[in-house]
Amino acid sequence: MIRHVYQHRVRYRECDPMGMVYHAHYVDYLEAARTEALRDLGLPYRELEASGIIMPVVDLSLRFHRPAYYDELLDVITMIRELPRARLHLDYEVRRHETQELLATGRVTLCFVDRARNRPVRAPQALLDVLQKALEPSLSPDGQR
Repeated sequence: MIRHVYQHRVRYRECDPMGMVYHAHYVDYLEAARTEALRDLGLPYRELEASGIIMPVVDLSLRFHRPAYYDELLDVITMIRELPRARLHLDYEVRRHETQELLATGRVTLCFVDRARNRPVRAPQALLDVLQKALEPSLSPDGQR
């Protein structure tokens, strides 16, 4: 399993009148975490786009366990458990950095689309190579856990 931690400090503008992070901002946190995970693995999303592949979100779910508040430091953990074929599944945990208290869990599914043809395609080899290298110790030869 690939596990990546992205840190985010809650900004005042992200909080609702009740003083906690407004729920829609968690989607932004997950997107930033995904982008940084790919960058740290060696494949910035910009390079995928430059190669003609885009990755639209096709499914997203979030479950809120506890609120986050202004100025708290959050750990947004991205987990990739298997190599993608036509879709990439990412699991997330949002935790309060100081205590590691679980605040939210989520799952995002993206597909791969050839931008020029606007048609779905299989996972690009560049992404598979990067993920395979990171997953190597935990995968069997057929790419399964």
